[in-house]
Formats: sequence, structure tokens, C-alpha cells
Amino acid sequence: MPFARLATATTPTCHIGLGLAAVGRPGYINLGRDEDLGENRSVDALRSRTHELLDAAYAQGVRYVDVARSYGRSEEFLADWLNARPDIDDVVIGSKWGYTYTAGWSAEAETHEVKDHSLPTYERQRAETDALLGDRLDLYQIHSVTPDSPALTDKELHARLAEAAAQGLSVGFSTSGPAQADAIRAALAVTVDGEPLFRTVQSTYNLLETSAAPALAEAHDAGLTVIVKEAMANGRLAGPHAPEALKAVAAETSLGTDAIALAHVLRQSWAGVVLSGAATAVQLASNLHAAVVDLDEDQLSRLAQLVEEPGAYWERRGRLAWH
Repeated sequence: MPFARLATATTPTCHIGLGLAAVGRPGYINLGRDEDLGENRSVDALRSRTHELLDAAYAQGVRYVDVARSYGRSEEFLADWLNARPDIDDVVIGSKWGYTYTAGWSAEAETHEVKDHSLPTYERQRAETDALLGDRLDLYQIHSVTPDSPALTDKELHARLAEAAAQGLSVGFSTSGPAQADAIRAALAVTVDGEPLFRTVQSTYNLLETSAAPALAEAHDAGLTVIVKEAMANGRLAGPHAPEALKAVAAETSLGTDAIALAHVLRQSWAGVVLSGAATAVQLASNLHAAVVDLDEDQLSRLAQLVEEPGAYWERRGRLAWH
């Protein structure tokens, strides 16, 4: 499994990955986006921004990169970066299929992405991903599985995914919504010829939304690699948007709220890779301080009070505007 390469890395940041959702397209739901990206969000500007982030991440020991078909041109930007650096062969790459990007490079589009977990969408998007990343792709995940997703019951799709796995591609899934735990447990039960289909799970987990933790622990115990997304709650745990309790703990450690929020996730024994969604090299450097944060029991207790009811958390996330 390609993720074994991360486990043997020697750098202190080996379990922090870089997600390109925030820089692969001009519009996204993260708070503070106007300040992070400015007005110039042309394809060339975001390609340069992405390459700067990838250079900084690689230099600081990050070896996992997360992209998706729906993240605008994230796969293209990553492919350009890899093609310009043929000596780099130790980066583990995961992408996702199941959403189609529909915004046409506009932050003002009415619809930014369309979800479809059907076999025809898998076949189309797999071909699109292969055209860009080819054999550099290590992991292909179903994007945002929910308990009612047809991807959990489509036997023909399962067979095609198993074929890809037999050819050396790791197959996984990501989750979203207040019923993440249910989706994770349903996916763990999916088998092909008596063998579990999925090798990874990527879920939202952060100081505000912890409901998936028991199911993620079960997935880890079942042998899946757990990847954590949205550890910063789409910017709600960063800088001026952070809750006062988080700001207080950050002040006590002389680090940013982002480092504290990420450190909380890194403490989870089931967490294999924790994604940074940094949009600037400065943010990335601050995120990577999470690897050396040491929180005491009092600080952890205060941070634990920030947890929100899952339904409320996801309702608020659903109201975040695309910037």
C-alpha cells in the first residue's frame, strides 16, 4: 500500500498532507479567502500559487497531496508540478471522483459542482484523472459518500473498483455530513469476493465536529488508513474567526490557532494523514508547527468544550458562501 511510504518518513511532519481544494479553483467556501488569494485568481495565478505551495510543502517534509476532479484544475496543476520535477518520486497522491466541477472558472457561478456516484461518472472521471496523473496516482476515492449513496450498493461499480485495486491502485472513500459515522460503517461492510474493498477513509474531523471519531477508530482497527480533512473547519478555527477558547490556548503556546487545531487532530491515535488546506506558504508554515505542539490536560479540556452538535455544525457549513 503506498501509504507505507508515509509511515517510514523521517521528518516530523510526515503525517501532515497538503490538500489543494482551496487553490485549484477561484471559488471555495473557506473563510478569509479574499485576503488569502486577492483579486487575481486567473488560471496562471492559481497555478503559480499551487506550485509555490507544493515546493514549500515538499521542502518541509510533506509527502502526501490531495486533489479531486471537482477541485477545478488541481489535478492539472499538480501534474504540471510533477512533470517539471521528474526526480521527485516519493510523493503519495490521492484524488477523488464523484463530483464534477461546473463553475467554469468563476467564483460567482450558481452551481460549482454536481455530485454523481454512478459507474459512468467513475469511468469518465477515471479517464480524465489518468490523462493528467497516469501512474503517479496512488489512491482514488469516492467523493463524499453518505449513508444513502448508491456507491455503497452498486455491485458493478464495486467490481470495477476491485479491478483497479488488483492493478495496484488503492481504493478509498471520503465522507461528509452529520451521518459520517453511519457512512463509514456501511463502507466497511462492502466486500468483493469476500475481501474488503476500501483501503482508506477521508473524513471531516476537527475541534467543532468530532462525531466520526468512533467510526474512524473502527476503520483504523480494520486496517484502513484514515485521512482527516477540514481540520480547520473551513477557516472557522483560524485567526480572527477562531473561538475565544482556542485563541487563549494558542496565546499560551505562542503559536497560531491553526497549529493548535491541527495538533488536536494529530493526537488522535487513528489519524494517519491530516490535511493542511493552506492557501499561502505562510499559512502552510504555521500549520506545520502542529507537529511539535504539546498540549496539557487543562488545555485539552478547554478545547473539548468547543464541540458542536453535528446537525448544527453541518447546517452552518452548508450556509458558508462560495467566495
